[in-house]
Amino acid sequence: MKELLKNILKGKVVIMGVGNLLRGDDGLGCMIVDRLKGNVRALCLDAGSTPESYVGKIAKDNADTVLIIDAAYLDRSPGDYEILEKNNLRGSGLSTHDISPGVFFEYLLQETHADVYMLAVQPEKVGFGEEMSEKIKKAISEISAILMDILSLDK
Repeated sequence: MKELLKNILKGKVVIMGVGNLLRGDDGLGCMIVDRLKGNVRALCLDAGSTPESYVGKIAKDNADTVLIIDAAYLDRSPGDYEILEKNNLRGSGLSTHDISPGVFFEYLLQETHADVYMLAVQPEKVGFGEEMSEKIKKAISEISAILMDILSLDK
């Protein structure tokens, strides 16, 4: 995973955390972005559950690469994660949110012309008021450490 991320995070990078902290594991994207802010060479945006509201800011920032971090149904074990591109988004059931990832990717690509990727993490529980699961807390720590290493302010 580290080598793949190292190869795709090129140029001016924007990392967008998507999710709802009130829905258990769904808040993982926002938590990762909060850990990264000020610690990496990237614009870090906590988009909450309305990522489409940040497309103008990303376009204005002239991003070369956008990495969206979000909980997504991958048919894998909770805490497992993978990098997805537009061509391997598997239908509208992928996301834990209302907007289809495919529609959002297309809009983001049209408006920014950046390379867009999703770092998708399989959630365990996303019910309203749920606590975040231990497996997701572990994935948050792993992903944050990888991104801090790749995008270190010292590099």
